[in-house]
Amino acid sequence: MPESQQNVVVESINGLHTRPLSMVVKEAKGYGSDITFTVDGRTADAKSLLKLQTLGLTLGKEIVIDARGEDSATAVQALVSLIRSIKE
Repeated sequence: MPESQQNVVVESINGLHTRPLSMVVKEAKGYGSDITFTVDGRTADAKSLLKLQTLGLTLGKEIVIDARGEDSATAVQALVSLIRSIKE
């Protein structure tokens, strides 16, 4: 099964709170791959808003995005781009 992984740093001044995370979850749900975010050794399902909220995605945190599945590379690229675009 194809796998893709990339790191991205939270650049949003307010971090990734509920509103931006809901956009991330919506994007992740558009892919068939299993997608996880890992921060400070804690991992959460990228398709679950509640689980992502437990990661404390504040300004400067590095997220390891890992996807496994046929569309893993596309999913990771889309999520990295989305997270980089969130500035507030």
